[in-house]
Amino acid sequence: MGARIIMGIESSCDETGVGLVRLHDDGTVELLADAVASSVDQHARFGGVVPEVASRAHLEAMVPTTERAFADAGLKMSDVDAIAVTAGPGLAGALLVGVAAAKAYSVALDVPLYGVNHLAGHIAVDTLQHGPLPKPCLALLVSGGHTQLLRVDDVASTIVELGSTVDDAAGEAYDKVARVLGLPYPGGPPIDKAAKAGNPAAIAFPRGMTGPRDAKFDFSFSGLKTAVARWVEGAERRGEEIPVDDVAASFQEAVADVLTAKAVRAAKEAGIGTLVISGGVAANSRLSSLARERCDKAGIELRVPRPRLCTDNGAMIAALGAHVVAAGAKPSSLDFAANPALPVGTISV
Repeated sequence: MGARIIMGIESSCDETGVGLVRLHDDGTVELLADAVASSVDQHARFGGVVPEVASRAHLEAMVPTTERAFADAGLKMSDVDAIAVTAGPGLAGALLVGVAAAKAYSVALDVPLYGVNHLAGHIAVDTLQHGPLPKPCLALLVSGGHTQLLRVDDVASTIVELGSTVDDAAGEAYDKVARVLGLPYPGGPPIDKAAKAGNPAAIAFPRGMTGPRDAKFDFSFSGLKTAVARWVEGAERRGEEIPVDDVAASFQEAVADVLTAKAVRAAKEAGIGTLVISGGVAANSRLSSLARERCDKAGIELRVPRPRLCTDNGAMIAALGAHVVAAGAKPSSLDFAANPALPVGTISV
């Protein structure tokens, strides 16, 4: 059939992403362009994403970001053979912008359209850097809104959730702890930076959902977030200076400890030899280093995409779209609706 060009559109939260990949006849996927416009600065003063602001930002950024992607790839829109777009999960208004744009491009170019799962895209993006995924593999998806352990038998068709967070996702906990410590939003990068100068053993913060009666592969970070806030409040009442670096390092150690311990345990119990860590928090330095240490000890291959691919982007949606196309999936109908609560097991709609 010859190599095919797949365009991917991502607009689930506060990044407008347009990616272009080439699907080769052997099933490998090559990244051609990854253009992203972020509205994070517009949300920073609110300490979190404001859905209406995000939707407006997507409207303003969609066409310029698309034009930039094609310019970066040296392609014309007429070169596109199929379009993939995030159908969910995500913010309803934000998703609608991307879905509407994808439908318009699909009709204008007369190419098939695939509505795909944002979470599966975070897994598929690893193939752009490390090649095809072993079948099966285990994925630890860690982002602002999601913390999940997933068994991936086929990224284009079969993903099963083994565990997820029962309250705050890891990324949410980072944002809330950063606010307590007076660090900027989003909280991941500043906490990671502060932690490098701190002592991870300075404060014994709790490890949620690790008791003998707790679900083996579920997560909870609400209690940890509250423990950090109470510790800081106590120090302030005593008139003590807050050791921001030590608090950040101790908090980060608690998060990385639980995430990596449960992921390695799941892989060992399932007899799976490859762990993929993806999502925005995968860019965290302590999470990746502790995962590497524990995976090496357990004889598990660890795959972590480079930081640019970990955060939300159009390349991950294009990559997933390419795998869905290669699997021979039926294109989506033009009347499909965005689904803010799309389950991870639904790869395409």
